Amino acid sequence: MQLAELLKDWPCTVKGSIRVDVSRVEDSVAEVKNGDIFVARKGKRYDGKAYIEEAIERGAIAVVIDDEMIFDALKLHVPIIWVPNCLQFIAFASAKIYGFPSEALKIIAITGTNGKTTVSHFISQLLQHVNKRTLVIGTNGLFLNGEPFYSDIELLTTLQPKHLHKLFYEALRHDVEYVVMEASSMGLATNRLDYCDIDIGVYLNLSEDHLQDHGSFEQYKLAKQRLAQLSKKLVLNGDDTFCRSVGLLSKLEKRYFGVGNRVDIQIQLLAEGQNASTCCIQTQHGEHVVTLPVVGDYQRSNVAAAIATMDMLKFPLSSIAEALQTITLPIGRMQSISIPNHGTVIIDYAHTADALKVVLQTLKKLQPKKLSVVFSCGGERDVAKRREMGTVASKYADYIILTTDNCRSEDPQKINEQIKEGFFSTQKYDIVLDRAAAITKAVEQSMDGEVVVIAGKGHERTQTIGDRVLPFSDIECVERLLLQLTNKK
Repeated sequence: MQLAELLKDWPCTVKGSIRVDVSRVEDSVAEVKNGDIFVARKGKRYDGKAYIEEAIERGAIAVVIDDEMIFDALKLHVPIIWVPNCLQFIAFASAKIYGFPSEALKIIAITGTNGKTTVSHFISQLLQHVNKRTLVIGTNGLFLNGEPFYSDIELLTTLQPKHLHKLFYEALRHDVEYVVMEASSMGLATNRLDYCDIDIGVYLNLSEDHLQDHGSFEQYKLAKQRLAQLSKKLVLNGDDTFCRSVGLLSKLEKRYFGVGNRVDIQIQLLAEGQNASTCCIQTQHGEHVVTLPVVGDYQRSNVAAAIATMDMLKFPLSSIAEALQTITLPIGRMQSISIPNHGTVIIDYAHTADALKVVLQTLKKLQPKKLSVVFSCGGERDVAKRREMGTVASKYADYIILTTDNCRSEDPQKINEQIKEGFFSTQKYDIVLDRAAAITKAVEQSMDGEVVVIAGKGHERTQTIGDRVLPFSDIECVERLLLQLTNKK
């Protein structure tokens, strides 16, 4: 595509000839190749304008900036393009270079403080049941029809536009009809989903998180609200005040789901066991009694979100009722591993107070002989939530081991001291800064009928300590421990 063709629908000011061919748009100087446009945007840590010369040396055929102050002063032998907003331009240019592939797909984008990964996988499983090819994009990675899909792109909860539209293009080549993706607050705030043709925006919940990224809870809410502006239809949690408010402000077609009243898709609990819930699912088209392989209001609400999305896509409940009885949680979400003579280990990604509360509250209702939890909080992240998570853990857990969780440059002992401030005075706890040792201690001390929750990292396969990213997996750690304890017999 010629640069002139790319720019003709975009407000800009140009110095130099735009009769050159463009291959890609790139904002990371290390990734620039021959034929790329280099977008010199300002990031959190680095300003792209400092890397313009290097980008040109690497083969950039044009430079894009949004700083009017330096536009006239820059003297380059390649075209210089001023645009009002670099982030919006990246989204537009990425979509146009790949031919706006999202327009040929049905795209479902899911936002919420908690539950995005689980609901995306539930929706994908239900779509597969009605013979639709799906691609899931999110925190756990990429999945084509439920199987890991590998691509040479940097994985984030919400992909950068330069990667997202390339992936949409690849999805079409694999005959994908539906893309189910997570829409993070930062992805929305930084325009990553602009020029993405979103058919349905799904709202799950809202609680305090990522405040260090957004600056305030109000800014966090505003970021989440952008999904409603980018979507054609909405599916909203009728039990969540914020989601209700989004619905009230929008004139789009919408469905409300939940376990409470005043919703279009309602799940009523009839009976609950250790691993399953028998429920009556009511919609405007009728009702079905099904046994869901999940427990707790939170997971039943996630199922309701998936049903409401299918309903919005015009798939009747009768067509998915059978599949609802076989849905499975994604890796690292309430993942259960039974340890003979040492109870049950639950691995979960819960890293907010609300998410931890949901996990511990659900397990507490099952009345284990003892409920233990191993967790910490990430460094260089929301300090305010640490005490709150300590209070939640202390309310439900009989025993707590504080450890490390991506402490980054912060002192993990200090992080844990801040968490400990939320403990009740009678709380039994230990601090073990080696995460593997903490997990081992908790599991080896447990007995039949007891539950050990390992929270915070879920599916993750690395641990960030200082400036090092080290291999570490809670799941692999427990599996190794299971093998060791089994071999001891």
